[in-house]
Amino acid sequence: MKIAVVGAGFAGLASAKVLREFGHDVTVFDKTPDVGGVWSASRRYSGLTTQNNKGSYAFSDLPMPKDYPEWPSGEQVQAYLERYVDLHDLRGTLRLSTEVVRAELTADESGWTVTARRAGEPVADPERYDHLVVANGIFSDPVIPRFEGLAQLMRAGGKVVAASQITALEDARGKHVVVVGYGKSACDVAAELGQVAATTHVVARHLLWKLPKRIGNAVNYKYLLLTRLGEGLFRYQTLGGGMERFLHGPGNGVRKSMLSSVGSVSTKQLHLKELGLVPRGEFADIARSTVSLATDGFFEQVADGAITVHRDAEVECLGVDDDGAPVAVLDDGTSVPADLVVCGTGFHQRVPFLDDDLQARLIDDRGNFQLYRQVLPHDVPHLTFAGYNSSLFSPLSAEVAALWTAAHLAGSVRVPPIQVRREHVANRVDWMEKRTEGKHARGTNVIPFSLHQIDEMLADLDLQLPAATRAGQWLLPVDPKAYRHVSERLLRRLGPAA
Repeated sequence: MKIAVVGAGFAGLASAKVLREFGHDVTVFDKTPDVGGVWSASRRYSGLTTQNNKGSYAFSDLPMPKDYPEWPSGEQVQAYLERYVDLHDLRGTLRLSTEVVRAELTADESGWTVTARRAGEPVADPERYDHLVVANGIFSDPVIPRFEGLAQLMRAGGKVVAASQITALEDARGKHVVVVGYGKSACDVAAELGQVAATTHVVARHLLWKLPKRIGNAVNYKYLLLTRLGEGLFRYQTLGGGMERFLHGPGNGVRKSMLSSVGSVSTKQLHLKELGLVPRGEFADIARSTVSLATDGFFEQVADGAITVHRDAEVECLGVDDDGAPVAVLDDGTSVPADLVVCGTGFHQRVPFLDDDLQARLIDDRGNFQLYRQVLPHDVPHLTFAGYNSSLFSPLSAEVAALWTAAHLAGSVRVPPIQVRREHVANRVDWMEKRTEGKHARGTNVIPFSLHQIDEMLADLDLQLPAATRAGQWLLPVDPKAYRHVSERLLRRLGPAA
């Protein structure tokens, strides 16, 4: 088949590599000038690092370089992806600095016409493809709230940007900075800018639980959350084997005690009580929608007064003070100087190059994506998604999803009847929405159940890992290398596509 892939991040590159192995002719489009998706030099914010350790944040056939730190920088991750491109000879598939402006089903819905535009050039003629892979990313289109008073603030010299637009510390040197949000990107940016800004205020509508990278300044968090045991501490929609049933049955007290102990240690280690930053609820809520690690230096700067956190607060409006200087007014009446407002307020999950009718065929009446295995839509043919499964093991999840797509295109996936799929996905999304209190990224967030998602896809392919390997993953962090032969096994079974 002739296949178009939109997006050159982890998901898009994994799709290109796998689909080419199965004999398909692949073209990868990305509007940025380099590969990487959120790790692109054009998108990554100052101070960006991985949440995963380098051992788990990698493809199965290419470990992160040994000289990388435990938590690689954004620049290092992007360089790693360049190595992946070269390893698998993907340069010829890439059309960088090229935005897909429209993708349309052909009149008989037998394929796609893709219209793209290279930066600085007119829109090119449409090209026909047999299949389309959407890998544009669920964390690449930032949400910037429509603040009342924005025009007034801008006329006074103020500026409002997304966290991903802060690519250099000089953007904030000597300025009064307001960071809106309390997730990873918001805290990362605040910690970076707090070093050079005149003042830094963080406005947090809800405080999230944060986990130290090294619990008790000793144990790498990967031994807690990046194992099957760590995932098993949180209740999945359907319980799996004996250990999960034990943890959420007779061993429920043990499970709660483990989580409570980690929460107590984290609270003490980060001095949350002294700083007045203990979140509401239980520590188990850390996995409600996403797992957030404590940003290096963030709480230290709060303690030193370089960063001020306004908890349980929102920006009511922007404007100017009596002297005409930009300010942000909070809903408790507090007014803080605001030369630069940085929004770490989430992302849109949307497919802008599809028309409204096609997008309506992909989502339910609440705007949630309806994707079987986070890959296959119900009502749009010759289309699959990659990377629409926010995961603690993003490279590995992308790789397995690409294998699932390759097998699906070869007609070798056991896909239930359409009505069964509809019910399965609807039930899954309802569960996700309830357990995350609506923070489920429109049905694309599988955290913290990344391994369950991977297991389900591999089970569809009859390519599960050996039981002994899976058992070892209960206590040791998942090593992507354990999955390196899965692609070879599928290729031997199916052979290259004709």
